[in-house]
Amino acid sequence: MAAVELQALLRFLSQDAKVPLATALSKVKELQQANLATPEKLAKVKATEITTMFPDEKMAKVIIAAAKRVTKKRAAGDDSAPSPKKRKKDSLVSDDAPTSPADLEASVALPISTTPEVALAKITVFSNRAPLFLAFTVTLLKHTMPEQPLTSRLSLAQAFISTSSRSRAVNLGIQTLDRADFEAEERLAMGQPSVTILGKEIKILRRWGYEWKESGGTGREGVKGSVLEGDQEAGAELLDTGDGNVDGGGQTAAEEQPALWALDLEALRKSNKSDITLANAKAGNNSSLPIYTPQSARAYLLKSFDTPSDGKTSKTSAGARAAVKEQNLGCLLQALDLLYESWATSLTPAELDKRTWGWYVRVRPEVEQGVAGWGGKNEIRLADILALRRQP
Repeated sequence: MAAVELQALLRFLSQDAKVPLATALSKVKELQQANLATPEKLAKVKATEITTMFPDEKMAKVIIAAAKRVTKKRAAGDDSAPSPKKRKKDSLVSDDAPTSPADLEASVALPISTTPEVALAKITVFSNRAPLFLAFTVTLLKHTMPEQPLTSRLSLAQAFISTSSRSRAVNLGIQTLDRADFEAEERLAMGQPSVTILGKEIKILRRWGYEWKESGGTGREGVKGSVLEGDQEAGAELLDTGDGNVDGGGQTAAEEQPALWALDLEALRKSNKSDITLANAKAGNNSSLPIYTPQSARAYLLKSFDTPSDGKTSKTSAGARAAVKEQNLGCLLQALDLLYESWATSLTPAELDKRTWGWYVRVRPEVEQGVAGWGGKNEIRLADILALRRQP
């Protein structure tokens, strides 16, 4: 089933037939197998014929009634021509969307540093804890999920950091999460496959057909911004609606793993469909479901690592300060790469995953405990990261 057809089916079930989105997602495969994946085909059967898929008799009747209504409207030509407003919005989304996997991967490339190790060890950056752990997680995934493109690693890492930060904020009383909201997100997550990162389950969308690789090589790394090959149509992902867990420890062969997006359950619960459509288009996500976008993760990293103040009051332009932060991020990522590369040959991906928290704790910035330290910043010495490397 093509991406457009899949999205049309989900749109029909969730919007026209008012089926809860989680239920709709879990029934797509069954409808495909029964050759009932369009309103036109559903309109030709009785409600009793789909009760094996939709045991709720009332829901089954509503689906069939909606299918007949939609089919009748289409036959009358009611939805054949979009309104000018709709066409304008579609055009806006199309303009913002990346044109190919190559463009998308290149657009989120992270800064690279080739600073000599002696000089690297003398660098200190100034930041808070969350972006540091995000940098750790992105680097970790390069080794535990090497088959994933940078867009996927940024999305997955951002999901881990965002959900962990929210849990911490709730525990500290900084943020409230009603039980009803929590249960709503659990219902939305039902039927979605997941991946485990640093012990946390992250719900995902599989990006079937997304092709990316370096020109002239077998690697699939997008961090260095090298020339990537990809078909313009390959970026359209199909939602995998079956249950399943993707092994984040790297125990499954890389060629069996499609590229992934991390599903944003909080945004889905609060969803404003027009906002999601625009954000997804910019992220290269062609589904109607919100994801943790790689652009937001990249932007967070780029703005987070300043240079400690030396007490002078000299002013710098916004552009100059942004350049310094970008350079600092490149140096931090270089130090993290050196750390993980030193252990990659002696530890399994699962062991790297287990060690990451301990490494992070040893180098994270010192801040006050509890609420007082929330968002607090302090110095991060790259020498401390380099000291964690495996000794020859």
